[in-house]
Amino acid sequence: MTTTAPLREQFTAQLKEAMLAKDAARVSAIRMITSRLKDVDIAARPKGITQVPDEEVIAMLRTMVKSRRESVDLYRQGNRTDLVAKEEAEIAVIEAFLPAQMDEAATAEAVKAAIAESGATGIKEMGKVMAVLKAKYGAVLDMGRVGPMVKAQLGG
Repeated sequence: MTTTAPLREQFTAQLKEAMLAKDAARVSAIRMITSRLKDVDIAARPKGITQVPDEEVIAMLRTMVKSRRESVDLYRQGNRTDLVAKEEAEIAVIEAFLPAQMDEAATAEAVKAAIAESGATGIKEMGKVMAVLKAKYGAVLDMGRVGPMVKAQLGG
């Protein structure tokens, strides 16, 4: 999505659009997203939060994509091409709401800058670097993909 509307509004707009287009698979995927979002909101209520911010929604979406990718691998091993196609379609819908990810070169530069900023000199200080990266680039950086890059640059 290239719009700057809050994600909740994007979900609603996209759901209406998919319903009008009679795109059952897309409607199902967006409803699944909104259902998961309600669960996350409910879980945050004891902390006094009625609606989690977009940063947490993005993290939730990334978790959903990761879970589906794991399922795709398992379904491929089990030769269930029908389920692979369903999961991949859901991944495409979910990823449409995620901000564009940094490319490899930009990610490598961000890692170098974060190491310099944090003053980390060894693998034991990897947490400092990851904290800087998350604070600066949390929405556009896949932290799971960055971890090994940080580790390699710190000599781990």
